Amino acid sequence: MKLRRKTTAAHKLRIIPLGGLGEIGKNMMALEYGNDIIVIDAGLMFPGEETPGVDLLIPDISYLLERQKNLRGIVITHGHEDHIGALPYVLSRIAPPVYATKFTRELISVELKQRGVKTKAKLNVVTPGSKIALGKFIIEFFSVCHSIPDSAGLIIHTPQGIVVHSGDFKIDYTPTVGAPTNFSQLAVLGVKDVLLLLSDSTYVELSGYTPSEMVVSDTLDRIISEAKGRVIVTTFASLVSRIQQVLDVAVKRDRRVFITGRSMKEIVNMALKTGYLTAPADVICRLDELRTLPHHRIVILSTGSQGEPTSALVRMANRDHRSQVRIVPGDTVVISATSIPGNEALVSKTIDSLFRQGANVIYDRLAQVHVHGHGSREELKLLLSLVKPKFFVPVHGEYRHLSLHANLAQSMGIPRDNIFVLENGDVLELGQDSGKVVAKTRVGVKCVSGLTTGELDDVVLQDRKLLSQDGVVVVTVAIDAESGRLAGRPRIMMRGFVDGGEEQTLIEQGQDVVLAALNHDRRRLSEPGFVDARMKDSLNRFFYERVRRRPVIIPVVVKVGKT
Repeated sequence: MKLRRKTTAAHKLRIIPLGGLGEIGKNMMALEYGNDIIVIDAGLMFPGEETPGVDLLIPDISYLLERQKNLRGIVITHGHEDHIGALPYVLSRIAPPVYATKFTRELISVELKQRGVKTKAKLNVVTPGSKIALGKFIIEFFSVCHSIPDSAGLIIHTPQGIVVHSGDFKIDYTPTVGAPTNFSQLAVLGVKDVLLLLSDSTYVELSGYTPSEMVVSDTLDRIISEAKGRVIVTTFASLVSRIQQVLDVAVKRDRRVFITGRSMKEIVNMALKTGYLTAPADVICRLDELRTLPHHRIVILSTGSQGEPTSALVRMANRDHRSQVRIVPGDTVVISATSIPGNEALVSKTIDSLFRQGANVIYDRLAQVHVHGHGSREELKLLLSLVKPKFFVPVHGEYRHLSLHANLAQSMGIPRDNIFVLENGDVLELGQDSGKVVAKTRVGVKCVSGLTTGELDDVVLQDRKLLSQDGVVVVTVAIDAESGRLAGRPRIMMRGFVDGGEEQTLIEQGQDVVLAALNHDRRRLSEPGFVDARMKDSLNRFFYERVRRRPVIIPVVVKVGKT
């Protein structure tokens, strides 16, 4: 009788986060084994104050571009923008097949259409419980409860062992849309050897369990039933469960629903067509019918829960003439969302503006009009106890969330040496019995500004910050082409630098400073770059000495006369 030799994996499994660690958003994770790479999610992140003039931040996919022949596919866990928002930019450069559940696939199509992106990548629909093979990876999808339909977690079978990716999840036994998290698939894994768990860390700071969506249904019903005038509800356009709750309460309280905001209209229309939202035919009305109904019969669904400057709610708050809805005293505005980190000031400003116009504004600090879609500490502990992984990597969160989740995993019995708090670009290699961060790949910050996408270097960002803080000064000098001498006094123009009362004095004194600096070395006026540098240096010193500010100085040199 021959003894069969035990086979071992020829390669180690590599885990490479390209975004989403140490930050909220921009989620993208690569798994690599030998010549096969799969990617989980491709999300965007909204910029903060440190990146002025930037519309969106997306992951740096340099690692994938260099190895695109090995890329077997992109697997999407759910349809929130921090998980799909970068796909239009990724799929315009590489075109691997994309795998997502039905609702998520529809949202991806909306994203691609809005960005005007045509791609050769095939968008494949998968269902919970199904399996796909991508190279050496076999990926099984399981349902999770989140704040958007068709959310999924992943069970990834690799030659080294099983990897579980939780996706964004919480435990809700009474969800308003979609199915509860399917723990039966995970419970089976607990008796197997799970190599690695990658788990959502967003709300690890909160004790206990995340409340059910049914709590919000009761609150919305009370608010709408008690309101004497119109009720305006703002939430994330993709939060279909919340939209369904509003529709249900509107039907119950004999109100009609009006929708404002482009993304809200597009997603509601798509969700109604595909059956993810249900409502009687006469409940949703056109905005031009708004004036035909008394205020106590009206509910308005609006975008703008994050204070976005161009959103429908902010236009109402700012009395923008382009707004299709004007705030009137007696309106009740419900902000059914929590602020994304960095948006708090915008949301507060919007709330203040609404109050000034006579609206009664209700937000989460006043009533439970929102519950988040992420598991709190007890739910995270339950997942750890079910899966029983050998190794653990917390994902989806700022660094403090990852660190606290690592501590929680250690308290659940996972050895500290088997827990890895990674940062974007780390390359974690896992064998069946050991793991180690072996390298750091380059992951720069990719910015989307208008129609351009690329890296903003420190000089550009610094200039933008200076422009926003200290303004700009343009100084123009004319040089005679024949004599090489100045052809008159410099001209100085200022914007956003000093107020009008001081501006003229600074201009005149600045002209004298530039003249003195250039006349000191008049023989060098024909040298390229000399005039620019001398004007900038002299004015920089002068303005800082006078007003302790450093505007962006733009020198312009004009040759006049015969050349």
